Amino acid sequence: MSQSGSAQVYDATSDEEREVAVDAAALAIQRGRLVVLPTDTVYGVAADAFDPDAVARLLEAKGRGREMPPPVLVSTATTLDALATKVPDYARALTAAFWPGPLTLVCHDQPSLRWDLGETHGTVAVRMPDHDLTREILDRTGPLAVSSANLTGSPAATDAAAAVEMLGDRVAVVVDGGATDGAVPSTIVDVTGDRPRLLRLGMITVAQLDEAMTGTGLTVETDAVADARDARDSAGADGADS
Repeated sequence: MSQSGSAQVYDATSDEEREVAVDAAALAIQRGRLVVLPTDTVYGVAADAFDPDAVARLLEAKGRGREMPPPVLVSTATTLDALATKVPDYARALTAAFWPGPLTLVCHDQPSLRWDLGETHGTVAVRMPDHDLTREILDRTGPLAVSSANLTGSPAATDAAAAVEMLGDRVAVVVDGGATDGAVPSTIVDVTGDRPRLLRLGMITVAQLDEAMTGTGLTVETDAVADARDARDSAGADGADS
């Protein structure tokens, strides 16, 4: 363990410190603090999804407003039904093909949940990362609101050092899991309608999405990508959520 700014940095690439890192991250989340952790795409900054104050601090740390709510990471595919409702069959086909992995689904949220991720308009973006360490932390904490570990407008962090440089004085714990494979984020698909709509192209291609849905007779609509990009640009957002 080392200290950088106000953050405690744990080297989870070491077997000896991995469990210590998971414990520290889980405790910090429980206390309403922010944690930087690796994912299978880029590093993320995480908060308890059911702690509105912690989520507000996450948005403030990144320099974001409530109009750009963070996605939620889960450790198991079955958690999707606890967070979302009216999940269509084609979305099940996508999760079967790509979870765990770099696919984020925008769903109708469960109206009974008491949380405040920002101006979600009744939706929640959910992903199950393909990263054992991340899922180990999620098993301990439950669903986490996670956005890319960078200041808005800056490149997404692909290692712990870059995340510390941007957010080290705003988070309690940094879990160093080594460098990620690259800065390409997850693909985002809106599954709130009768057909899937691509909101952001990431690690998973349109052809791969369409192939996964072969049995449904559907293909992904891509007209929403330009609209989403224009909205991000006008808001000055980085658009690099993990």
